[in-house]
Amino acid sequence: MSHRNARLTVFGRRLLVERVASGRPVAHVAAEMGISRATAHKWVRRWRDDGPAGLHDRSSRPRTTPHRTSAEVEARVCDLRRARKLGPARIGPVLGLPASTVHRILTRHGLNRLSFMDRPTGTLIRRYEREKPGELIHVDVKKLGRIPDGGGHKALGRQAGRATRNGMGFDYVHSAVDDHSRLAYSEIHPDEKVATCAGFLTRAAAFFHHHGITRIERVLTDNAWAYRKGLAWKTVLAHLGASGKLTRAYRPQTNGKVERFNRTLLDEWAYLRPYTSNDERTAALADFLHTYNHHRCHTALGGHPPISRVNNPAGQYT
Repeated sequence: MSHRNARLTVFGRRLLVERVASGRPVAHVAAEMGISRATAHKWVRRWRDDGPAGLHDRSSRPRTTPHRTSAEVEARVCDLRRARKLGPARIGPVLGLPASTVHRILTRHGLNRLSFMDRPTGTLIRRYEREKPGELIHVDVKKLGRIPDGGGHKALGRQAGRATRNGMGFDYVHSAVDDHSRLAYSEIHPDEKVATCAGFLTRAAAFFHHHGITRIERVLTDNAWAYRKGLAWKTVLAHLGASGKLTRAYRPQTNGKVERFNRTLLDEWAYLRPYTSNDERTAALADFLHTYNHHRCHTALGGHPPISRVNNPAGQYT
């Protein structure tokens, strides 16, 4: 995940170092990518020192914050929020703080939404989140149009892309997301038949087991025929010792975590850049999944990547 003002994404930085590594002058590559030579040298240097990991942003958080609100004042803000359910505009005058400061404090402690709290006791809770990894896995399929060789409408323009798209068919991206940790696994298949769904679940379970989620208790899906009636799907569930659970009809919110992951999948992989072939887009999926699980900041986890919650399942990131 790049800084919001960065001229280059991680993909752009990788492209930069590949062009420099091919023997081209840094100044020429920097000019064509619209960045300064100093910036180009910085990313090349980090890549040489740390490899691919060096192309990701480093934390800009200062070592010390001398003007940060004291812990005592933050505790008083949280106490008022829990005890009286007051908002920033009312807590601010009581403590002599700007409402914006109060809001940041509440956000830092996970109290910015009253829906996160138990109203009678003021105890912080999270809705729709299981207590441990593997307790519930969300599964869904996203349908994507295949990309013709040479590129589709994003690479060639809408008119030219429409002419090349006819008869290309679709890819079906099968995804599984752990409810507690948000650890995700995806595969691309040509269909969503029962055998395909069952095989995907088997490999997804192996992926979660490899990353520390050794027991899957329940699997939540929509009401597609493969999940409701498929014998191969039920056989895999029985082999895993898991029970199947279906969402309410016409209520995709019930499977919201994987639905939200699908949106991230589109924004940060499928539509990230104009791919020139379907194979190129397919090959980029593995890098996206690794970044998502191990490096990408997740807002629901307090800025931590999903793998951190698998390694520390008792940790509560807010």
